[in-house]
Amino acid sequence: MSIKIENLTHVYMPGSPFERKALDNVNLSIENGEFVALIGHTGSGKSTLIQHINGLLKPSSGKIIIDDEDITSNKIKLNEIRKKVGLVFQYPEYQLFEETIEKDISFGPKNLGLKDEEISKRVEKAMNMVGLDYETYKDKSPFDLSGGQKRRVAIAGVVAMEPKVLILDEPTAGLDPKGRDDILEKIRQLREEYNMTIILVSHSMEDVAKLATRVLVMHNGKCILDGTTSEVFKQVDILEGVGLAVPQVTYLVKKLREKGFNISEDVFTIDEAKAEILKLLRGANQND
Repeated sequence: MSIKIENLTHVYMPGSPFERKALDNVNLSIENGEFVALIGHTGSGKSTLIQHINGLLKPSSGKIIIDDEDITSNKIKLNEIRKKVGLVFQYPEYQLFEETIEKDISFGPKNLGLKDEEISKRVEKAMNMVGLDYETYKDKSPFDLSGGQKRRVAIAGVVAMEPKVLILDEPTAGLDPKGRDDILEKIRQLREEYNMTIILVSHSMEDVAKLATRVLVMHNGKCILDGTTSEVFKQVDILEGVGLAVPQVTYLVKKLREKGFNISEDVFTIDEAKAEILKLLRGANQND
């Protein structure tokens, strides 16, 4: 399922003293099965962009085409689009409201008009997908869970609608290191096992480096960089110029290269750095 964005512009409060252009003639496409990270400082247009992809916002001008359908057309039923494109907002656990986890996750599928048997299957499947055993957790209150577990329930509520595209806005925000790692691993599994198209909005360059295969950089409502993780993170000067950075380990590798160490510049995660440093040590031992 492809997503094509053509000449997309969005202006908040047009004609008022508070008029602000949040998106400025954005053009890009996302192919089925891609894992795309969307980065940019606060106010760069990231959240505005993702809210257009499932029809929560209407563009001031331009088009969004999903599965060859222009979702900006008045003829399109947006409920049908939202079945295909699931959006998990930042701190989604604040939207939990039912008395049991099963009821909370089933809320979306029920609104799709599915039969009870199908809803139960989807809830159990979604819970297993995010690492919550169905029998253990289904009757528990979501408010009795840890922060990381609540986050999983909220994601499961969107996954149960079986979207083809899953958009996650800062899914690890506010979590402790273990909760963050658990959520990232589940997101990775969703992509690998179910071939979902994932769009990840994040301020964590480390998370982006671990998961994404492509990075889009937003600045002042424009997409200023679009490429593989390696291609984008090599643009250190551009990223720093718009208030961003590269993963911390990449700065370490840069310093090592400046000191004359023969280490690859394509290092963006701790595991990659570890492998390169071990390779250096093995080479040094062999020379000894």
